[in-house]
Amino acid sequence: MPFKKGSLILVDYTAKVKDTNEVFETTTEEEAKKHSLHDANIKYQPKLVSVGESWVIKGLDDALANANVGDKTTVEVSPDKGFGVRDTGKVRMIPLRKLGEDAEKVSVGDTIELDEKKGIIRFIGSGRVQVDFNHRFAGKTILYDINVVKALEADEDKITGILKRHMPVEDPKIAFKKNGNALDITIPEELFRVDGLQIIKHFIQMDIFKFVTSIEKVNFVETYLNKQTQKAETEPKPATEKPVAQKAA
Repeated sequence: MPFKKGSLILVDYTAKVKDTNEVFETTTEEEAKKHSLHDANIKYQPKLVSVGESWVIKGLDDALANANVGDKTTVEVSPDKGFGVRDTGKVRMIPLRKLGEDAEKVSVGDTIELDEKKGIIRFIGSGRVQVDFNHRFAGKTILYDINVVKALEADEDKITGILKRHMPVEDPKIAFKKNGNALDITIPEELFRVDGLQIIKHFIQMDIFKFVTSIEKVNFVETYLNKQTQKAETEPKPATEKPVAQKAA
């Protein structure tokens, strides 16, 4: 049975360019290693998708709306429903000096940021550089090998899925407790000093309130321990000397 708009599902996928078979994204660690894409800082897991709400590119979103749990298939996404068609107006020739200190370091194929936009260097010569501000895969047909793993229907599954989406930590460190219409979410210690923690919390509570309608209040729990006290308690105590027995005269 096709999914309704807003259904939360878990999907594994591997994406590649149809023309070249270049694999550029995957949710599975095995595929990442196979195609030399593995990144130790990435948490490989099925992607959480709210069907029909642009959490993935349109062509894939449309296909998922008509999928079922357990489906394993290949979805072909045309440029107009993927990364867009190529726009020659987004290819600019600029003076090399405009790159400032990076002018002597860049080479063809490098990605640079200019005027708050990312582009790829296509040509360097005669004191000029050609920068292509089209998306890297603009004009390309993309193939997605997908596996629809699960539909999240129970509140606990939805909460777990949302927390795994936003918290870049190992699964055992994700903890929460539902108390009636309130939800207590434990923030793992390793996230205390992460840049953007407040933004992480913001998006977590937004998703919780949207997809778990029984929740009316979200509490984020941060527990700090006195490290000095803990250290003192775990340090071994020095052994006390036993009195030497003396013989009676």
